[in-house]
Amino acid sequence: MSNQFPTDITGSSSDDDDMVIVHQFQNILSMYRMREPLNDSSYIGPVRVAEVLAGHADVCYQEFRLERHVFLNLRDRMVHRGWLADSRFIRVDEQLAMFLMIVGQGLSNRQMQCRFNRSGQTISVVFHTVLQAMLNLSLETIRPPNFYVVPPEITNNPKYYPYFKDCIGAIDGTHISAIVRRSEETRYRNRKGMITQNVMCACSFDMRFTFVYAGWEGSAHDARVLEAARTNDNLGFPHPPSGKYYIVDSGYASQLGYLVPFRGQRYHLQDYGEGRPGPRTAKELFNHRHSSLRNVIERTFGVLKNRFHILKSMKAYDIEDQSRIVVACCGLHNYIKEQAIQDQLFNELGSEQQIDDPMNPDTPAYHASASDVSQRLSARQMSIVRLNIANQLAISRRMSTILLNRS
Repeated sequence: MSNQFPTDITGSSSDDDDMVIVHQFQNILSMYRMREPLNDSSYIGPVRVAEVLAGHADVCYQEFRLERHVFLNLRDRMVHRGWLADSRFIRVDEQLAMFLMIVGQGLSNRQMQCRFNRSGQTISVVFHTVLQAMLNLSLETIRPPNFYVVPPEITNNPKYYPYFKDCIGAIDGTHISAIVRRSEETRYRNRKGMITQNVMCACSFDMRFTFVYAGWEGSAHDARVLEAARTNDNLGFPHPPSGKYYIVDSGYASQLGYLVPFRGQRYHLQDYGEGRPGPRTAKELFNHRHSSLRNVIERTFGVLKNRFHILKSMKAYDIEDQSRIVVACCGLHNYIKEQAIQDQLFNELGSEQQIDDPMNPDTPAYHASASDVSQRLSARQMSIVRLNIANQLAISRRMSTILLNRS
């Protein structure tokens, strides 16, 4: 008599047989399954681009985030410089459109495949090709202005002239969304707990970037990034000439060439808003004008981020590519500013207003080492400049009040 148990008592052998049959049945089905193309739309990329360019102006702005004539001029410049050329299957128009929709609308590679009926690899290759072309453009568009000519935004405004006639621009940092490896998240986490890269920019008073330094981790202090830019000769930072200065907020150190507000006094524009008293002292009056003038860089950041949505929600590119995308967007921002006629974003944010950016933490004040003698002397010189401007503003205001009362 056999000692083996019947298979139907344990059930193990029959279950294994059933699984084998199921797998065999699946294999047979897969042999007869039809392979379907993923991108099978007849509405291919060139047709889409042509329709947008030939359609309503608002549609072009919504799709590409710039005016139609700016797109066409940009295409011609890319071809003329030799930065882009028609490939065997994709023309320059479509290449530009792909890049602008990715950075402008923040679309993913998969979404672009559906929009343009192209493979993911093609989308990726085109994006990096146009990215390099945009970096070449940024080398031409991101440049300092003539520091020895007083900006018309100052000369034509009695709030600023002649008090700030030696101001050459504004400097500040902004936080851009970043995607990094988990091991690096601590370095890139800013004070609000968001993963970002800290980008330092200088801008002129016509809302153009004159210097961009991207790639710093979000935990880096603004003053540290500025000091790195100033001391690295390879970056080409536009140092202020003698007697000139940038306007910066209290997060930076007071030093020669960089004018900070008075600490401990009301500063931000909302501090003087509706229902609140206006400036009451010379220092508050200086801070109010300082904030109003420095507001240009906040508005410039506002235009940049509202035009290029990828900066608010970065995709999973290499961190080096993420910093290049920021520089490319800043260069394209300057080109649009140069070419624009009725750009919606520049029109909306062109006037003085308070810009609230939830991604940017409030930067704490930076205090330089007290042992740095040259730093203290430099800060003292800028304090004298600041006091002189504050006194001039107070005297001018008092004289205006006296004349008004006499009349």
